[in-house]
Amino acid sequence: MQIDIITVVPGLLEGPFSHSILKRAEEKGLAKVQVHNLREYATNKQKQVDDYAFGGGAGMVMMIEPVARCIEALKSQRDYDEIIYMTPDGETFDQQMANSLSLKGNLMILCGHYKGVDERIRQRYITREISIGDFVLSGGELAAAVVADAVIRLIPGVLNDETSALTDSFQDGLLAPPIYTRPAEYEGMKVPDILLSGHNEKIANWRFEESVRRTKKRRPDLLEGKNIEAGEKRK
Repeated sequence: MQIDIITVVPGLLEGPFSHSILKRAEEKGLAKVQVHNLREYATNKQKQVDDYAFGGGAGMVMMIEPVARCIEALKSQRDYDEIIYMTPDGETFDQQMANSLSLKGNLMILCGHYKGVDERIRQRYITREISIGDFVLSGGELAAAVVADAVIRLIPGVLNDETSALTDSFQDGLLAPPIYTRPAEYEGMKVPDILLSGHNEKIANWRFEESVRRTKKRRPDLLEGKNIEAGEKRK
């Protein structure tokens, strides 16, 4: 997978992709993230990429020419499955969307900045608009890093244990159950006996029941319209 990210402040994205799982994904040849500085596509000597909004109002707007030039330059190099715009008014990013995007080949992500981008860019080029939550950031860079991280870790071969991603929170519509590691007892606090039993079926049922309980307590909205109850055997 190739992910190209267009940004006004590329420095914000230097760290996330040079460490841990994302770095290993690139070293394995499974995914590559390339950050593109929008100012390199500016049409004047001042490298200007923003201007005042028609009709007045506070804040600046990302200009159409630099963004269009950058997108066209990238499209001339490869075909993209999605051209994504990170914006607070986009559809809310979730695990199911991450799963879907992980099956794609090439993604382009435009990071919103200032008050946003000229609407004509959205109309002509953008195929999907995404938000990571009902709040506003200074720009779309951190949101783009979140999306890229969530997507890349799902690519087969990126994680050392591929089943790990399948048991994450939200994969089956539930929060993940409690997890423990050694020691089995710490200052009087013990690991549940069932996890030490070696009985795989009972452990799976326990984890499912705990997932349901935790979801009902912390995110009951995830269970709306479902008839899942703790104590029900996982099929």
